[in-house]
Amino acid sequence: MNYVVLMETIVKIIFIICAVAVPILIVWLNNRKKINETNQRTQIVLAAIEKNQETDVEDLLKKMAPTQKTKLLKEKLLEKLLWGSTITVLGVCFFIYALWIDSVGGSNPDLLHLIYFVGIILFGIGVVFLLNYFISKKMLAKELEAEEKKLTAEANL
Repeated sequence: MNYVVLMETIVKIIFIICAVAVPILIVWLNNRKKINETNQRTQIVLAAIEKNQETDVEDLLKKMAPTQKTKLLKEKLLEKLLWGSTITVLGVCFFIYALWIDSVGGSNPDLLHLIYFVGIILFGIGVVFLLNYFISKKMLAKELEAEEKKLTAEANL
């Protein structure tokens, strides 16, 4: 068998495994985890009911329910700042790379235009995230202050 054909076949098999099998495995494991958690809660509730007939099942389920941590307003704003700065820097890097390739002069013009285009698009998206952060910070200043007071009051208790 030809070595090149063998290597191409191996690469195709690896690609199929990465593109098909791994996502299916991740979804399956996630579903198994949820099913196991539900089964464990069910067993605990059934055991509590068997031991004490007057157990308040709704109260018990509320106590056992996994608590979803809600993001604070400040965390959401900082996430926008992070994404905005990251994407803006990435766009600038693409643009600088395209300028560098253009100055060296050894690239396909179509590829060069594509790199410029991607850099400008990424830069624009990053700037929009940054604008969103600064405008939201200004508009939600009172809510941020109230949230901070609430958290300090809870921490002092």
